[in-house]
Amino acid sequence: MAWLCSPAGEAALATAGDLVGRGDALAAATALRATGLDADRAAAALTQASLRRQAEAKFGPDAHRMLFTRAGLEQATRAVVATRRAERLVAAGATSVADLGCGIGSDARAFARAGLRVFAVEADPMTAALAAANLHGTDAVVVPGDATAVDLSDVDAAFCDPARRDAARGRRVFDPDAFSPPWSFVMALARSVARTVLKVAPGLDHALIPAGAEAEWVSVGGDVVEAAIWCGPLAEHPRRATVLRGDGAAVLVGSGVEQAPVGPLGRYLYDPDGAVVRSHLVAEFAATIDGTLADPRIAYVFTDEPVATPFGSGFEIVDRLPYGVKSLRAELRRRGIGRLEIRKRGVAVEPDRLRRDLRLEGPDEAVLVLTRIGDDRIALLAVNERR
Repeated sequence: MAWLCSPAGEAALATAGDLVGRGDALAAATALRATGLDADRAAAALTQASLRRQAEAKFGPDAHRMLFTRAGLEQATRAVVATRRAERLVAAGATSVADLGCGIGSDARAFARAGLRVFAVEADPMTAALAAANLHGTDAVVVPGDATAVDLSDVDAAFCDPARRDAARGRRVFDPDAFSPPWSFVMALARSVARTVLKVAPGLDHALIPAGAEAEWVSVGGDVVEAAIWCGPLAEHPRRATVLRGDGAAVLVGSGVEQAPVGPLGRYLYDPDGAVVRSHLVAEFAATIDGTLADPRIAYVFTDEPVATPFGSGFEIVDRLPYGVKSLRAELRRRGIGRLEIRKRGVAVEPDRLRRDLRLEGPDEAVLVLTRIGDDRIALLAVNERR
């Protein structure tokens, strides 16, 4: 890694980046060895070049100025999410932050760029060295060490992203007490530092959310990428759903315990964004479009009129079809539907397998929504509202 940060290593990375972009890994390795590099350094440069290309989805052009491990890239916060988090900390009056378990430094980079004084700690020495390289040119300090033993008296905010993967086996950990640092430390941190933010998995059990804290779920381009818990004065609402798309951000807030009204099927169906569903804000979403649920347990919202919303995908229902593979196959073939998007809630269906079983034929396309009302399974044929 030290060599990769040297002028010779940076030159090798530039060459490797050009070679990897051509798509032939063997030819790239041969060409890089031909420049005089030994096998280990050639492999290191090619690995980094490949990881940088993968990292473009999270970091954009900055990816080609950073160093990664495969696990570190997988766990790193997307730049757009980290930037919004840093801006929110600054807006809340924070001036310094301890990043406890900084990984490769993705959040620490955003904190430093937002003007915060950053003290970052990472248990794994090699990962800490990567973070230091990625924070080169900033005032951030990165040290290898135990996050649970850090003196926090010199910062006015803390950020912690507990490791949820067994380092030895590479498997995900679901028991909060087995996180690193453990959940007990994380909860104590939230009580000891007024401005504390915790990054957690999107599948967070709502029962683990501390009283008085705000839980936020974030989606990027329709995919829920993380959840965060905002503690102390940072907590503004019990629940928040943040939807980030190419045209900006949309935020929905609420209690997370409201119940949406129930009514008949409408002409339009809205499938809420995953961040809305996971934050238990379906009722608040329904209120924004004057919609109702057909079943109180199913997060499909119906309206009689189309409504523009950033919080879900809209579909116009064109018919209700008989539920069952044979009857669906016959009806879809009769309508000439050869391309089908399948959405489902509340029914045990594997969309890919169903699509194969339907043996679709025809020039047209549609959306099939499979769900239930009470004990009855229903199939709705729809088209995308924005077609």
